[in-house]
Amino acid sequence: MSTTPPPRHDLSSLRIDDGSRRVTKTGKRLGLFAATLGALLLIGSLLLAFRTQKPVVEVAAARPASGAKAEALLNASGYVTPRRRATVAAKVTGRVEQIYAEEGLHVKAGQVLATLDCSQPNAALTSAKTDRDATAAALSDLQVQSANADRELKRAQGLNTAGVISPQALDTAKTTADSLHSKIALTKEQVRAADARIGISQQDVDNCTVRAPFDGIVVSKDAQRGEMVSPISAGGGFTRTGIATLVDMNSLEIEVDVNESYIARVQTGQRVSATLDAYPDRELPSKVRTVIPTADRQKATVKVRISFDKLDSTILPDMGVKVAFLGVVPPSSGKKSGSEAKALVPKAAVHNDGGKQIVYLVLNDKLERRAVSLGAERGGDVEIMAGLAPGDKLVVRGAEKLHEGQAVEVKQ
Repeated sequence: MSTTPPPRHDLSSLRIDDGSRRVTKTGKRLGLFAATLGALLLIGSLLLAFRTQKPVVEVAAARPASGAKAEALLNASGYVTPRRRATVAAKVTGRVEQIYAEEGLHVKAGQVLATLDCSQPNAALTSAKTDRDATAAALSDLQVQSANADRELKRAQGLNTAGVISPQALDTAKTTADSLHSKIALTKEQVRAADARIGISQQDVDNCTVRAPFDGIVVSKDAQRGEMVSPISAGGGFTRTGIATLVDMNSLEIEVDVNESYIARVQTGQRVSATLDAYPDRELPSKVRTVIPTADRQKATVKVRISFDKLDSTILPDMGVKVAFLGVVPPSSGKKSGSEAKALVPKAAVHNDGGKQIVYLVLNDKLERRAVSLGAERGGDVEIMAGLAPGDKLVVRGAEKLHEGQAVEVKQ
């Protein structure tokens, strides 16, 4: 019996013709056109986004120039410091029971900042009062006995005069009365001593309440409820030495270090122009309060304290500040009114354009180029004799290349 071989599959029929593999010239052109169009669209969108992005600039307002022409004799930098600043601590060691001090809290003198655990001082106070009451009770008994002894002595004196009793019996009655008088005097002193101990115990109880020593603002909360506090450093890092830090905001002033080579230029009462680092566009009129009569030999500087003419809520302790010590130059007799400075602007706002001094004003978020006439320099400022008015907004920092009509964004 013969067997038929199984059928074989012809795999050659599944091959792809080489002609169909080739891409036509039209397809290549379409692909190249699509890639080029996509690249152009991407570049165009990037250019559009770049051109529509406004440069961010910082501006400053032109300030009015004072009537007297002042020049900066000396520039210095320092910090705002309070004359009255205290880290309020408890007089006794104890655990914080309640704390009412929070950062930014305005407090009055005598206001409660915290209370400590007062169980032990209260127990000592109760014990002292009990001792005082017991001594006072003993005094009452002695006074009753003394009154009776005085009556016995009076009777003994009468009987002795009548010759009924001996002089020895009279002496005994007198001794008893005098002894009770002495005991009464001693007991009264013991009562006063007990009252003194009560006063000490009461003071310990009062020391468990921490109060503000003066009007001010809490700038630091240094302890929490449940922590141990002590007037001395004890217990390593587990014991606090302060409850809160209090600052009298009405005592803020400027403290600067002046090189001892230039200290002769500084005098008490001298006018000062101060500028906070946080608000560089604001000039704060001030004056020298005192020159500390000692020098730092390591830094070769002398400390100078400057008082603000007027305080406001934006001036905070430990802010950085730059000051210019001013000297007043008297106006000349032949000075014309037209030669007075019209405004003061920062030096950074003035640019040199081909020998001309120009500034850029910001009007409706666009730049306006304006030529100005300069006067004398005043520290970091320069006088504007013509071309500007006080209140004009000038670009002081921002884009390197500026041009008139350019749209800008003012940095807030």
